[in-house]
Amino acid sequence: MKRIVVVGVLVGAVALAGIAMGQGAPRGVTANEIVLGTHTDLSGPAATYGVSSSNAVKMRFDEVNEKGGIAGRKIKLIVEDTQYQVPRAVQAGAKLINRDRIFAMVAGLGTPMNNALFKDQLDAGVPNLFPLSAARSMFEPFHRLKFYGAATYVDQVRAGINYFATKKGKKAICAMYQDTDFGKEVLDGVQQQVEKMKLKLAETTAHKPTDQDFTAPITKLKAAGCDLVVLGTIVRDSIVPYATARKIGWTDVDFLGSAASYDGFVAGAQGGVTEGLYAMGLTDFPYRDTLSPTAQAWFDRYKERYKVDPNIGAVYGHVAADLTVVALDKAGKDLTLDNFVKALESIKGYKDIFNGPEASFGPDKHQGANSSFLAVVKAGRWVRVTEPLGF
Repeated sequence: MKRIVVVGVLVGAVALAGIAMGQGAPRGVTANEIVLGTHTDLSGPAATYGVSSSNAVKMRFDEVNEKGGIAGRKIKLIVEDTQYQVPRAVQAGAKLINRDRIFAMVAGLGTPMNNALFKDQLDAGVPNLFPLSAARSMFEPFHRLKFYGAATYVDQVRAGINYFATKKGKKAICAMYQDTDFGKEVLDGVQQQVEKMKLKLAETTAHKPTDQDFTAPITKLKAAGCDLVVLGTIVRDSIVPYATARKIGWTDVDFLGSAASYDGFVAGAQGGVTEGLYAMGLTDFPYRDTLSPTAQAWFDRYKERYKVDPNIGAVYGHVAADLTVVALDKAGKDLTLDNFVKALESIKGYKDIFNGPEASFGPDKHQGANSSFLAVVKAGRWVRVTEPLGF
């Protein structure tokens, strides 16, 4: 009987020790590996961003692994396809969080997709790092596990409207936006800046991301007398409305998109139909002949690996992965959730290789930068018009 009691005590002690060890070891981290995840669009309407950004994230992490990893640990990246649909994003997030037990989510794509995952993800202690969404909800309300690197859609369109009102005398502002979380962020930015500058919000129109005919909304906006139309659109729904306006002869108006419209497919649309379209940019567009030597080398590595030129999504993916690597390096060998967050918050004056804004974080500052610049389509390419703008 005594022997049984002793064994029971020993077993209990071992179990308690195991529990203690489990509590001390962060999820997704072993002696040899750090497991990171991303949810993105590999086969849906935003795949132009999703494929390229996740490719660039993987390439950056593989480069780290080829040099020995982070403090002896290799980075394992698990990518899940959402097809840019919220239900699929919820399924993908549940898998990454509960089955794969990732340490952090990196470069997740889409405003509604990130928003749908936040509660379960943050409750599980999984940081959300540098998502491909510029919605304020990527860092507001403040949460110690939410980090975003650049200007929000609200910041972007406010800066753009300020420029067009002060430099070009625009007075009658209209908004055409997706009836989504993303589109409503753009609309909010328009409303805030119009109110601040006491301009006229002449008209607004909303549409589904899948809509294809924009004749009626463009006719409505033209009748309202807009001299600037702000677009809460992404790729196809940036091209078609602008081309429709020009086709019906509406030329005494400028169109301004957010960074979501600052895409190679938009600038290079067939027949030059987007010539003269404006958008806000966060980094220089990755045209090889305009990049720095360091960025050109990155461009060549990406093209050699994936057999296609990198687009702006690849730029965003690289920057997200690189900021993550900086923080993992700072956290070092004794990686925990707490010291990783502190490492992220200690990043100051970060400069990417694409002439993007300088990013700095802090214990009460999880948005790295808030400036953007104006670009315009000329001869099928995005051409930068201004230095960083404020509002």
